[in-house]
Amino acid sequence: MTDSAGERSTGWAGGRNAFGDFAPGLVHYTDRVLFDEVWERDGLSKRDRSLITVAALTAMGRTDQLRFHLDFARQNGVADDELEEALLHLAFYAGWPNGTGATTVLKNIVERDDP
Repeated sequence: MTDSAGERSTGWAGGRNAFGDFAPGLVHYTDRVLFDEVWERDGLSKRDRSLITVAALTAMGRTDQLRFHLDFARQNGVADDELEEALLHLAFYAGWPNGTGATTVLKNIVERDDP
């Protein structure tokens, strides 16, 4: 698929949805470079990329970004119990507050999706 500028695209529009026309550079790099190029590389599966991203965001205490990436990890095949275990493991390496903060985000996502 190509976008309106003729660039290869997976159809990802998260940056566009978040920022519209406000920050065109950020939109471009988010949608076209990060998600259309980096996330589509063959070197790692999307599942592995998700686990790495969750680990990095947890270590930095970025719960705002974890809301998206924990859910995205689930879409990429990471089971809830695997995410729980990864966050417990990370709590020891990235700090207890970061681990518990990330686990709270995951808990909210899981409870949101449970009927």
